[in-house]
Amino acid sequence: MYRTSIDKKIKRLRKILLNMESVLLAYSGGVDSTLLLKVANDVLKDRCLAVTVGTETYPKKRIKKAVNLARNLDILRHKVIDMKILEVPGFVNNSENRCYLCKREIFQNLLDLAKDEGLRYVIEGTNYDDVSDFRPGIKALEELKIRSPLKDAILTKGEIRYISREMDLSTWDKPPFTCLVSRIPYGVKITLEALQMIDEAERLIHELGLRQVRVRHYGDLARIELNRNEIPWVFERGLNEKIVSRLKELGYTYITIDLEGYRRGSMDIKLKEKGVSS
Repeated sequence: MYRTSIDKKIKRLRKILLNMESVLLAYSGGVDSTLLLKVANDVLKDRCLAVTVGTETYPKKRIKKAVNLARNLDILRHKVIDMKILEVPGFVNNSENRCYLCKREIFQNLLDLAKDEGLRYVIEGTNYDDVSDFRPGIKALEELKIRSPLKDAILTKGEIRYISREMDLSTWDKPPFTCLVSRIPYGVKITLEALQMIDEAERLIHELGLRQVRVRHYGDLARIELNRNEIPWVFERGLNEKIVSRLKELGYTYITIDLEGYRRGSMDIKLKEKGVSS
Protein backbone atom coordinates (compact mmCIF):
# COMPACT_ATOMS: atom_id res chain seq x y z
CA MET A 1 0.00 0.00 0.00
CA TYR A 2 2.80 2.40 0.99
CA ARG A 3 4.76 1.57 -2.18
CA THR A 4 1.66 2.09 -4.32
CA SER A 5 1.03 5.50 -2.74
CA ILE A 6 4.63 6.57 -3.33
CA ASP A 7 4.57 5.38 -6.94
CA LYS A 8 1.50 7.53 -7.56
CA LYS A 9 3.18 10.57 -6.03
CA ILE A 10 6.34 10.12 -8.10
CA LYS A 11 4.20 9.79 -11.21
CA ARG A 12 2.39 12.99 -10.21
CA LEU A 13 5.72 14.76 -9.64
CA ARG A 14 7.01 13.76 -13.07
CA LYS A 15 3.78 14.98 -14.68
CA ILE A 16 4.00 18.34 -12.85
CA LEU A 17 7.55 18.85 -14.09
CA LEU A 18 6.75 17.73 -17.63
CA ASN A 19 3.90 20.23 -17.81
CA MET A 20 6.25 23.03 -16.79
CA GLU A 21 8.34 22.40 -19.93
CA SER A 22 11.46 24.19 -18.61
CA VAL A 23 12.68 25.15 -15.14
CA LEU A 24 15.39 26.80 -13.10
CA LEU A 25 15.80 24.75 -9.92
CA ALA A 26 17.20 26.30 -6.73
CA TYR A 27 19.61 23.57 -5.65
CA SER A 28 21.06 23.44 -2.13
CA GLY A 29 22.39 19.89 -2.15
CA GLY A 30 19.96 18.81 0.59
CA VAL A 31 17.66 15.79 0.69
CA ASP A 32 14.66 17.50 -0.90
CA SER A 33 16.32 19.51 -3.65
CA THR A 34 18.54 16.56 -4.64
CA LEU A 35 15.56 14.29 -5.24
CA LEU A 36 13.77 17.08 -7.09
CA LEU A 37 16.84 17.71 -9.24
CA LYS A 38 17.25 14.03 -10.05
CA VAL A 39 13.66 13.71 -11.25
CA ALA A 40 13.64 17.09 -13.05
CA ASN A 41 16.87 16.25 -14.87
CA ASP A 42 15.44 12.87 -15.93
CA VAL A 43 12.20 14.42 -17.17
CA LEU A 44 13.35 17.71 -18.68
CA LYS A 45 17.00 16.99 -19.63
CA ASP A 46 18.72 20.22 -20.70
CA ARG A 47 15.52 22.19 -20.10
CA CYS A 48 16.40 22.04 -16.38
CA LEU A 49 19.04 24.41 -15.03
CA ALA A 50 20.15 23.81 -11.43
CA VAL A 51 21.44 26.90 -9.63
CA THR A 52 23.22 26.83 -6.27
CA VAL A 53 23.30 30.17 -4.48
CA GLY A 54 26.31 30.91 -2.30
CA THR A 55 25.81 33.47 0.49
CA GLU A 56 27.50 34.51 3.74
CA THR A 57 24.77 32.65 5.63
CA TYR A 58 25.78 29.17 4.45
CA PRO A 59 29.09 27.30 4.92
CA LYS A 60 31.28 27.31 1.80
CA LYS A 61 31.72 23.54 2.10
CA ARG A 62 28.02 23.12 1.30
CA ILE A 63 28.57 24.76 -2.08
CA LYS A 64 31.37 22.31 -2.87
CA LYS A 65 29.19 19.38 -1.81
CA ALA A 66 26.32 20.59 -4.00
CA VAL A 67 28.67 20.89 -6.97
CA ASN A 68 30.03 17.38 -6.40
CA LEU A 69 26.54 15.94 -5.98
CA ALA A 70 25.35 17.51 -9.22
CA ARG A 71 28.40 16.14 -11.01
CA ASN A 72 27.87 12.64 -9.60
CA LEU A 73 24.23 12.72 -10.71
CA ASP A 74 25.30 13.64 -14.25
CA ILE A 75 23.24 16.83 -14.12
CA LEU A 76 23.40 18.43 -17.55
CA ARG A 77 23.24 22.07 -16.45
CA HIS A 78 24.39 23.42 -13.09
CA LYS A 79 25.84 26.76 -12.09
CA VAL A 80 26.82 28.53 -8.86
CA ILE A 81 26.10 32.20 -8.21
CA ASP A 82 27.13 34.35 -5.25
CA MET A 83 24.92 36.82 -3.42
CA LYS A 84 25.50 39.25 -0.52
CA ILE A 85 22.53 38.63 1.75
CA LEU A 86 23.95 40.74 4.58
CA GLU A 87 23.55 43.75 2.29
CA VAL A 88 19.79 43.23 1.90
CA PRO A 89 18.05 46.18 3.64
CA GLY A 90 16.82 45.20 7.10
CA PHE A 91 18.22 41.66 7.07
CA VAL A 92 21.00 42.12 9.64
CA ASN A 93 18.46 43.53 12.11
CA ASN A 94 17.38 39.90 12.53
CA SER A 95 13.66 40.47 12.91
CA GLU A 96 11.02 37.77 12.67
CA ASN A 97 10.81 38.31 8.89
CA ARG A 98 14.52 37.78 8.20
CA CYS A 99 13.82 34.60 6.25
CA TYR A 100 11.24 36.43 4.15
CA LEU A 101 13.77 39.15 3.25
CA CYS A 102 16.39 36.56 2.35
CA LYS A 103 14.12 34.38 0.22
CA ARG A 104 12.62 37.39 -1.52
CA GLU A 105 16.06 38.63 -2.57
CA ILE A 106 17.38 35.23 -3.67
CA PHE A 107 14.35 34.17 -5.66
CA GLN A 108 13.86 37.53 -7.34
CA ASN A 109 17.40 37.12 -8.66
CA LEU A 110 16.64 33.57 -9.75
CA LEU A 111 13.52 34.77 -11.57
CA ASP A 112 15.62 37.31 -13.44
CA LEU A 113 18.15 34.61 -14.34
CA ALA A 114 15.40 32.25 -15.50
CA LYS A 115 14.04 34.97 -17.76
CA ASP A 116 17.50 35.54 -19.24
CA GLU A 117 17.87 31.80 -19.83
CA GLY A 118 14.43 31.47 -21.41
CA LEU A 119 13.12 29.14 -18.69
CA ARG A 120 9.43 29.20 -17.80
CA TYR A 121 9.47 28.48 -14.06
CA VAL A 122 11.64 28.74 -10.97
CA ILE A 123 11.18 25.78 -8.64
CA GLU A 124 12.48 24.79 -5.20
CA GLY A 125 12.39 21.92 -2.72
CA THR A 126 9.74 22.73 -0.12
CA ASN A 127 7.97 19.48 0.78
CA TYR A 128 4.45 18.80 2.06
CA ASP A 129 5.54 18.65 5.73
CA ASP A 130 7.14 22.10 5.55
CA VAL A 131 3.76 23.80 5.22
CA SER A 132 3.00 23.26 8.93
CA ASP A 133 6.36 24.68 10.14
CA PHE A 134 7.16 28.30 10.96
CA ARG A 135 8.59 29.37 7.62
CA PRO A 136 8.20 33.08 6.79
CA GLY A 137 10.16 32.44 3.58
CA ILE A 138 7.22 30.55 2.12
CA LYS A 139 5.33 33.84 1.93
CA ALA A 140 8.05 35.24 -0.34
CA LEU A 141 7.84 32.15 -2.57
CA GLU A 142 4.08 32.56 -2.88
CA GLU A 143 4.36 36.27 -3.71
CA LEU A 144 6.92 35.59 -6.43
CA LYS A 145 4.94 32.60 -7.76
CA ILE A 146 7.82 30.18 -7.19
CA ARG A 147 6.70 26.59 -7.65
CA SER A 148 7.30 23.78 -5.12
CA PRO A 149 6.71 20.51 -7.03
CA LEU A 150 7.40 18.21 -4.06
CA LYS A 151 4.72 20.00 -2.05
CA ASP A 152 2.34 19.96 -5.01
CA ALA A 153 2.89 16.21 -5.36
CA ILE A 154 2.07 15.86 -1.61
CA LEU A 155 5.44 14.25 -0.89
CA THR A 156 6.42 14.21 2.80
CA LYS A 157 9.94 14.23 4.21
CA GLY A 158 9.76 10.57 5.14
CA GLU A 159 8.62 9.64 1.64
CA ILE A 160 11.36 11.75 0.07
CA ARG A 161 13.99 9.94 2.14
CA TYR A 162 12.47 6.57 1.21
CA ILE A 163 12.43 7.38 -2.51
CA SER A 164 15.96 8.82 -2.34
CA ARG A 165 17.19 5.57 -0.82
CA GLU A 166 15.41 3.56 -3.51
CA MET A 167 17.11 5.74 -6.15
CA ASP A 168 20.47 5.23 -4.44
CA LEU A 169 20.90 8.95 -3.75
CA SER A 170 23.63 9.58 -1.18
CA THR A 171 21.54 12.29 0.47
CA TRP A 172 18.75 9.93 1.60
CA ASP A 173 19.82 9.98 5.27
CA LYS A 174 21.48 13.39 5.28
CA PRO A 175 20.72 15.36 8.47
CA PRO A 176 18.56 18.47 8.03
CA PHE A 177 20.38 21.77 7.70
CA THR A 178 19.27 25.37 7.85
CA CYS A 179 21.21 28.57 7.30
CA LEU A 180 23.63 29.74 9.98
CA VAL A 181 21.43 32.72 10.84
CA SER A 182 18.98 30.31 12.49
CA ARG A 183 21.56 29.87 15.28
CA ILE A 184 21.24 33.50 16.35
CA PRO A 185 18.32 34.68 18.56
CA TYR A 186 15.84 37.04 16.92
CA GLY A 187 16.63 40.67 17.59
CA VAL A 188 20.38 40.15 17.92
CA LYS A 189 22.21 41.83 15.04
CA ILE A 190 23.62 39.44 12.44
CA THR A 191 27.31 39.93 11.72
CA LEU A 192 29.72 38.15 9.38
CA GLU A 193 31.97 37.47 12.36
CA ALA A 194 29.20 35.67 14.26
CA LEU A 195 28.31 33.55 11.22
CA GLN A 196 31.94 32.55 10.70
CA MET A 197 32.27 31.71 14.39
CA ILE A 198 29.20 29.46 14.27
CA ASP A 199 30.33 27.81 11.04
CA GLU A 200 33.78 27.01 12.42
CA ALA A 201 32.37 25.74 15.73
CA GLU A 202 29.99 23.34 14.00
CA ARG A 203 32.72 22.16 11.65
CA LEU A 204 35.04 21.36 14.55
CA ILE A 205 32.34 19.41 16.39
CA HIS A 206 31.38 17.50 13.23
CA GLU A 207 35.01 16.49 12.83
CA LEU A 208 34.82 14.72 16.20
CA GLY A 209 32.29 12.30 14.68
CA LEU A 210 29.04 13.88 15.84
CA ARG A 211 26.37 13.69 13.17
CA GLN A 212 23.76 16.31 14.04
CA VAL A 213 25.10 19.60 15.40
CA ARG A 214 23.66 23.03 16.07
CA VAL A 215 25.69 25.70 17.84
CA ARG A 216 23.17 28.26 19.08
CA HIS A 217 25.03 31.55 19.41
CA TYR A 218 24.52 33.94 22.35
CA GLY A 219 27.58 36.18 22.09
CA ASP A 220 30.25 34.50 24.21
CA LEU A 221 27.96 31.56 25.10
CA ALA A 222 27.44 28.54 22.85
CA ARG A 223 24.42 26.28 23.42
CA ILE A 224 25.16 23.05 21.56
CA GLU A 225 22.34 20.81 20.37
CA LEU A 226 23.20 17.20 19.49
CA ASN A 227 21.18 14.07 18.86
CA ARG A 228 20.11 12.94 22.34
CA ASN A 229 21.67 9.50 21.92
CA GLU A 230 25.04 11.15 21.20
CA ILE A 231 25.13 13.29 24.36
CA PRO A 232 26.33 10.48 26.72
CA TRP A 233 28.85 9.45 24.06
CA VAL A 234 30.44 12.93 24.22
CA PHE A 235 31.34 12.45 27.88
CA GLU A 236 32.17 8.75 27.69
CA ARG A 237 34.83 9.47 25.07
CA GLY A 238 36.07 12.69 26.61
CA LEU A 239 34.94 14.74 23.61
CA ASN A 240 33.53 17.39 25.92
CA GLU A 241 37.04 18.55 26.80
CA LYS A 242 38.00 18.82 23.12
CA ILE A 243 34.82 20.73 22.33
CA VAL A 244 35.41 23.18 25.20
CA SER A 245 39.03 23.72 24.19
CA ARG A 246 38.28 24.29 20.52
CA LEU A 247 35.30 26.58 21.04
CA LYS A 248 37.16 28.69 23.58
CA GLU A 249 39.86 29.19 20.95
CA LEU A 250 37.14 30.58 18.68
CA GLY A 251 36.08 33.13 21.29
CA TYR A 252 33.34 31.44 23.30
CA THR A 253 33.66 31.81 27.09
CA TYR A 254 30.82 29.51 28.10
CA ILE A 255 30.06 26.23 26.32
CA THR A 256 26.93 24.25 27.17
CA ILE A 257 25.22 21.13 25.84
CA ASP A 258 21.42 21.35 25.69
CA LEU A 259 19.99 18.36 27.60
CA GLU A 260 16.88 18.33 25.40
CA GLY A 261 19.08 17.58 22.41
CA TYR A 262 18.61 18.70 18.84
CA ARG A 263 15.11 19.69 17.84
CA ARG A 264 14.02 21.49 14.75
CA GLY A 265 13.10 25.13 15.17
CA SER A 266 14.19 25.47 18.80
CA MET A 267 14.91 29.17 18.26
CA ASP A 268 11.30 29.71 17.17
CA ILE A 269 9.72 28.50 20.43
CA LYS A 270 9.07 31.98 21.81
CA LEU A 271 7.56 33.09 18.51
CA LYS A 272 5.15 30.16 18.61
CA GLU A 273 4.25 31.00 22.20
CA LYS A 274 3.36 34.51 21.03
CA GLY A 275 1.22 33.06 18.25
CA VAL A 276 3.45 34.22 15.41
CA SER A 277 2.90 32.19 12.23
CA SER A 278 4.34 32.06 8.73
